[in-house]
Amino acid sequence: MNLPTRTARPLDHLVLPVAELGQARRRLGDLGFTVAGDARHPFGTENACVFFSDNTYLEPLAIASREECEAAALGGNAFVARDQAFRFRQGPEGLSAVVLGTPDAATDHIRYRSCGISGGEMLEFSRPIRLPDGREGLGSFRLAFAADLRAPDFFLFSCQRIRALPVDGALTDHENGVTGIAEVVLSEPNPTDFQYLLQEAVDEREVSAHSFGMDIQAGSVKLSVLNPAGMEAFYGRPVSATDRGLRGRAVVFRVADLEATRALFAQNDIEFAEMGGRLVVPEVPGQGVIFAFGV
Repeated sequence: MNLPTRTARPLDHLVLPVAELGQARRRLGDLGFTVAGDARHPFGTENACVFFSDNTYLEPLAIASREECEAAALGGNAFVARDQAFRFRQGPEGLSAVVLGTPDAATDHIRYRSCGISGGEMLEFSRPIRLPDGREGLGSFRLAFAADLRAPDFFLFSCQRIRALPVDGALTDHENGVTGIAEVVLSEPNPTDFQYLLQEAVDEREVSAHSFGMDIQAGSVKLSVLNPAGMEAFYGRPVSATDRGLRGRAVVFRVADLEATRALFAQNDIEFAEMGGRLVVPEVPGQGVIFAFGV
């Protein structure tokens, strides 16, 4: 029997709920990131993205209009409904979604439904972006959602860039030397309970299991699910051994020069610890999860 060919989906971006974009912009700026201008979604949310030269980005996400968000959620918009559920359960900040790049979100949606992991109806929308040089552009996207009812505080979706956002080169130049995302860290007391969800969402069968959890590759980015011992060992962070479900915990960035990054943090009075050859910055308002920086 011939098995269907799989093409692992690469990481596209991360959704980071924040309480307020201004606060997130200040915190990300202090960390040495270049932040794009505020942009509004047509369903009540807004973002101020951080783009990287490896074609990934961070999406700090805030509420621009609660009334529009509530109407969109009631109308079946899975993106907004899941953002609202995350904020209700976990507060206004964190890492709520891993987004995978895809050439065909409609095919992914069909596959997610057939695998029993669909997280809602597809979503298609456009949004504007203003570049540092004053030019404006329009990005258009089609999304397909994957989720597991056992993990109400986390979801995944594939994102087809129908009309890619125009990104000025200045937006991918960061004072902290970050060139891209190396790893995304989730936690769960028994990581392999969610192996199937991640395999099907990423469309990758190969998983590396170890004593601290499991890893799966999404293009050049590693998705890690760590148990409490792994979170303690790698990030010095205690997490509950009984609170079940996937939770977004950390983002690991690649930097060109770790000494330069360390000097910038010292200059900007950024608290960090050194663990495993990386600079580990604990979460604070405007940065809802651990950020780690390494070469």
